[in-house]
Amino acid sequence: MSTELIVERRTALPVSPEEAFAWHARPGALERLIPPWHRIRVLGRAGGVANGTRVVLLVRAGPFALRWTAEHRDVEPGRGFTDIQVSGPFERWVHTHRMDPGDDGRAVLHDRILCEAPLGVRIGRSRLRRELERMLAWRHAVTAADLAMLAAAAAGPRLHIAVTGASGLIGSTLIPALTTGGHRVTRLVRGVPREDEIRWDPAGAGLEPAALRGVDAVIHLAGENIAGARWTAAHRRRVLESRRTGTRLLAEAIARAPGGPRVLVSASAIGLYGDRGDEVLTEESAPGRGFLPDVARAWEEGTRPAEEAGVRVVRLRIGLVLTPAGGLLERLLPPFRLGLGGRIGSGAQWMSWISVDDLVGAFHHAIVTESARGPMNAVGPEPVTNAEFTRALASALRRPALLPVPAVALRLAFGQMADEAILASARVLPAALVESGYRFRHSTLAEALAHVLGTAA
Repeated sequence: MSTELIVERRTALPVSPEEAFAWHARPGALERLIPPWHRIRVLGRAGGVANGTRVVLLVRAGPFALRWTAEHRDVEPGRGFTDIQVSGPFERWVHTHRMDPGDDGRAVLHDRILCEAPLGVRIGRSRLRRELERMLAWRHAVTAADLAMLAAAAAGPRLHIAVTGASGLIGSTLIPALTTGGHRVTRLVRGVPREDEIRWDPAGAGLEPAALRGVDAVIHLAGENIAGARWTAAHRRRVLESRRTGTRLLAEAIARAPGGPRVLVSASAIGLYGDRGDEVLTEESAPGRGFLPDVARAWEEGTRPAEEAGVRVVRLRIGLVLTPAGGLLERLLPPFRLGLGGRIGSGAQWMSWISVDDLVGAFHHAIVTESARGPMNAVGPEPVTNAEFTRALASALRRPALLPVPAVALRLAFGQMADEAILASARVLPAALVESGYRFRHSTLAEALAHVLGTAA
């Protein structure tokens, strides 16, 4: 009995085969195509997509980690290429990527994976097939949606974009989406800069304005992790100052940069609105009261020097970002997968979520859309209560949601953070984002969870 396994998938793309091939050949393509539930890191990729060039991955499975090296072969520019395993977890791995024209001349993406388990082992064959099908479904959805996003902005120029907080949860997803679109990205870093990096000091000296010469846009994501520690006085001070001081120093450098950026897109948060019960909130709503509203106000106020200098400034007020790679969803998955999940507190508090790929889309939209300016709520169009959220998550995982978490237990564990960041209610709508023409990839929570968890058909 053969131990070979073949898995295939075809998807119509909204661009030509040549454009689809170019997207795959640009920096960041492989990073963009790694599903968020896979613990895989790109260690090396040199030479783009050309015969003989190699890609080295670090694959983690539980406590184990191994290197996986693949080589590009049979490269046909504008049409496709094949990846052959040189060393790694499989006895054999051949992954063929084709982008041939369909009847309308647009590309049809065809992925075909032929693999053989190590040492001919047959155990887990059906599970491996399901995982490969899941991976290809996610990859094709991302590829098609990213190319549609880029096609919609095709009339605009490719930009030079500087990014702070590039290594964080959002930055590590956003940057590959920008570079595969042909944009040049320069990271602003606090350590010793490497190629395509600029050093800045968000807590002190800031950034030399001349360093931004030739940069078209800046995306500001940097800031102390709000949920990274218990809210002691010292941690609250670090959170506030990292946003107030860092944002102001960056905005001042942008304002003084000769031939510098024309747009600044700065992260903010819907925490600005505070705990508002069932009130429907838009960008016109007043800020709330508490630590998180104070942080968000200071964050947004820090962008003023750039705005006063005539730079177009967009303040993206980000909601609950859905990705299994980090944030709240990553923390909820272990108990929910065991069937031990349930509503948090009363379950009546509103949760305003956004899929990580729609957040990527919102940042790209803010950069390329001239009418986008001022505050914009980066949330999905249909907020839900916590009870609805936990039921939807349990349903996506095909598990029950029967064990609630009492509010008192959260307060004992997290202190003030429980009331402001976990039990608070914010029913936020993306009014400005929708009005500016943004089209959501995932309009409902069920769609978003199915995509980020890889449970979509």
